[in-house]
Amino acid sequence: MSATGPVKAITVPDIMARKGTVPLVCLTAYTTPVAALADAHCDIALVGDSVGMVLHGLPSTLEVTMEMMVLHGKAVRRGLKKALMVVDMPFGSYEEGPAQAFRNAARLMSETGCAAVKLEGGETMRETISFLTTRGIPVMGHVGLTPQAVNAFGGYRVQGRGEAAERIRRDALAVAEAGAFSVVLEKLTESLARKITSELAVPTIGIGASPACDGQILVIDDMLGMFTDFKPKFVKRYADLGRAADEAISAYAKDVRERAFPDENHVFMDVQGSGGAETA
Repeated sequence: MSATGPVKAITVPDIMARKGTVPLVCLTAYTTPVAALADAHCDIALVGDSVGMVLHGLPSTLEVTMEMMVLHGKAVRRGLKKALMVVDMPFGSYEEGPAQAFRNAARLMSETGCAAVKLEGGETMRETISFLTTRGIPVMGHVGLTPQAVNAFGGYRVQGRGEAAERIRRDALAVAEAGAFSVVLEKLTESLARKITSELAVPTIGIGASPACDGQILVIDDMLGMFTDFKPKFVKRYADLGRAADEAISAYAKDVRERAFPDENHVFMDVQGSGGAETA
């Protein structure tokens, strides 16, 4: 046992208690090594259905399956010690009704070891969220721009302008009242996100919303500069790992073609007088 003792895992009540206090730090994660890196700094690790676009090259999140979420969920679980793990419910896994949602949410929790699930939608999801939460499945809500409904929105547009603001406000209130322990607000006008945050009793987590939210989340490949197909306005790049990786791969290719790699430091030579070959 270490001198500092075991790491205490963050729980759903811990997240709820952060309302109006120190902002929650949240990132997506899809693999074990990235989860381990995020775990040291984050309160919440979201296994997002954005994995379909970021890692699988899909045009949207609509083709993501339960099997994909289970696979990546298991990988992330192995990399976490502290952060609360939340897994996205993919498109088509919960919209049919509460019973379908419960079956798939229970599968995600039992097979990945996650602490909660996330689903998109507002007032139309009230019954489903209530059904899940009263049966022991913590739910993170998601309103505003909901990527699984991108076809209905006509693209990834800012939400909450004009008459739509009141509808989204009602969506957020409905999700919270149904039992969600937190609500993601995506791509909303700043004033609307601020208003919703002030009215909800549970934490809001912004992505393209407002600094007034109780926390912030970004797709980790966006903020590290690994995913470069497009860059939303709300993304701040904290590194340019995509360019660094490109330069490293270019240097490797040049060394191979010029026979500069491998050199004597990267091959195994006969060990003089040992009668055997070097193995390490």
